[in-house]
Order: sequence, then structure tokens, then C-alpha cells
Amino acid sequence: MKAFPKAVISVTAVAAVAAGLYTAALAPRRNQPGWEEFSGHRFAHRGLHDSEDGRPENSLSAFRAAVEHGFGAELDVHLISDGSLAVVHDSDLTRVTGLTATVEDLTAEELRLYPLKDSGEQIPLLEEVLALFEEKQPLIIELKTSGGNANALTDAVMERLDGYKGIYCIESFDPAVLLRLKERYPHVIRGQLSENFLRSAPSSLSRPLRAVMANLLTTFITKPDFIAYNWVDRDQPSLRAMKKLYNVHEVSWTVRDPDLMKTLESQGVTPIFESFIPN
Repeated sequence: MKAFPKAVISVTAVAAVAAGLYTAALAPRRNQPGWEEFSGHRFAHRGLHDSEDGRPENSLSAFRAAVEHGFGAELDVHLISDGSLAVVHDSDLTRVTGLTATVEDLTAEELRLYPLKDSGEQIPLLEEVLALFEEKQPLIIELKTSGGNANALTDAVMERLDGYKGIYCIESFDPAVLLRLKERYPHVIRGQLSENFLRSAPSSLSRPLRAVMANLLTTFITKPDFIAYNWVDRDQPSLRAMKKLYNVHEVSWTVRDPDLMKTLESQGVTPIFESFIPN
């Protein structure tokens, strides 16, 4: 029998150990009760918004339309200066209001001075949105952290959700949110948001951190129940490995084509959609 050089054996052993550590690092939480309540639902991205029809993103009219059409919704939540929770995507309000302000710096009263552009609608508070969906359609609530406030934001959201009679899960790009949920609110379905950050290259993240986030390498710490990945990047190796090895629940954002949505659904993926009304 042919003998292999010691160097080859050593490299092979190291590679095997590395592969084992990698796959172990990708293990999500499994079999947590509750995900079945999201299966088969479609989620309107920031509500069923249509600016031309007078329904801005993350507005009460957009969320009301989602409920009326039988869809769940995805929404974004920020913790503002007086402890209130504002439902808006950007910290910088310029894009959605046409006025310059940072949402985290405002109080709920001051927030009313920044109506959503071209509509006259106000930026809603979380409790206003919850009232529309309670005992109706499910919600995917994205927590938008700022300045290291992951714990405070998560605690504030969970306080508002205490007693809520509706179906919801929480997701975030920030692993600190998932860690807080894991430690203090383990009953909540939690999801890691991600995309190929090596392609999108956000300025707030260093290249090593972008690689960690894109490859979902915080999973061994935070143990998410689902991965919400940009559908454009869903061939990412770590996501593929998690699906193959652990059958992790996958959510795809943001889907803007009806045929694509049907394809994703046929593969067991939960879609977050916008720009059309599904049949």
C-alpha cells in the first residue's frame, strides 16, 4: 500500500478539522415551535406600499392595505430618544420625509413634525402598527440598531409586544439583537438578516466583519431560527450549507417579480415582496 507523506496527512487533518468547525459554526437553533405559523405566508416589504397611490413605505395606509389583501408585513423599528419605537427604515429621515433629521434623536411628539413625503401621513409608532395586525396577519419585525443600543432596543420592543395577541418574529442585521433574544426572550422566533456584504461593502463594516456577516459565522453564538438573505445572493456557500445540513428556514428579500416569488415558494422559501400585488 502506498504511503502518503506526513505533510499531506497533516494538511488533510487540518482541512478536516477546519471543515468540521465551519459546519458546526453554522448550526442554527432547530425545531423551535412557532415557525409553522409563518409557513405559507407572504410578507409585504414595509407594508403594501405604493407611493403613486398615496401609500408610502412603512405607513399605516401601507400596512392597512397589506392586512386587507391578506398579507403579512415586514417593518422596521428604531428606538427614539424618549423610549418610543418609530416604524421607519432609515435613521436619516431625508429620503422618506424630505426633511433632515436623525430619527433616534427625536421624541414621539417631535416625530410628528416629519410627515412622510407626498402623503401627509405620519411616521407611525410600533403600537399603531401592531393594532392593525393583532389577531390577523403575521409580522416580521426588523430591529434597526444605532450606537450600540441593541439591548435597549430589543428590550423596548419586547415590552411593547408583551400581551400582543398576534403572530410575529424578530430579525436584525445586528447579531447583538439575536443574542439578547436568545438570552432573555428564548420563546421568540429570531432571524439573522444578511447578504453578500463583500459585494455591497457597507462603509460601517470592516472587510473582516463583512466576511463574518456574509458567511453567517455568528450563528454558533446567536442560534437563529431562520436566515433572511438577499435573494440575489442566496447561492452564498454558507446559506447553502445551512440549508443542506440543517434545513434552516430561509426568508428571501426583496422579491420584485411574481414568477421569482413562485419559484422561491416552490423551494420552501418565505418571500418578502414589493412593487406588485401577488395573485
